[in-house]
Amino acid sequence: MNKGLLIVLSGPSGSGKGTINQVIAEDPNVFLSVSATTRSPREGEQHGQHYYFITREEFEDRLKQDGMLEYNEYCGNYYGTPKKEMQQRLENGNDVILEIDVNGALNVMERVDDVVSIFIMPPSLEVLEDRLRGRGTESEEVIRQRMNEAITEIGKADQYDYIVVNDKLDDAISEVRAILSAEKHKITRMREFVKGVLNYGNE
Repeated sequence: MNKGLLIVLSGPSGSGKGTINQVIAEDPNVFLSVSATTRSPREGEQHGQHYYFITREEFEDRLKQDGMLEYNEYCGNYYGTPKKEMQQRLENGNDVILEIDVNGALNVMERVDDVVSIFIMPPSLEVLEDRLRGRGTESEEVIRQRMNEAITEIGKADQYDYIVVNDKLDDAISEVRAILSAEKHKITRMREFVKGVLNYGNE
């Protein structure tokens, strides 16, 4: 059985990465890793589905036990990726998407081999700001903070394997699916299959 793909998909807040991830994860072989965070839930968010909402003390205990693949502090709250469930999914041949910020993504790329990294780019900063305001959930100060963070994150996009511009959502989803399909057929992932074909009748 081939090991699943570990997919890092990130981008600025408001880029649409969450929506893209949810659609890609409708595939029964794809699992969206659930991050842990110390921030409060937004309206409609559920524990264990959107995030694991835990206390700061619980989060720091997990860090001491090396229970996080990566973590970051953003806008005063911790965000991190629990290790155990992700590793089990990959070994079972499932693809796992990590929806994490740029700093977390770069940490994963440094620590884990064979990561597929995709940066979701807004078509412009103006569109990004409109999307953030359209949420109606954040103060002017938080919006300014997120826009400043977005500029920093976009400046690191060239460290990813792929960039997808989310202007039209359906097009962006199709492009991400095409990337994942191509990655599965790389020779580095098909080498064992080729060996199996050549060994037919020699066992």
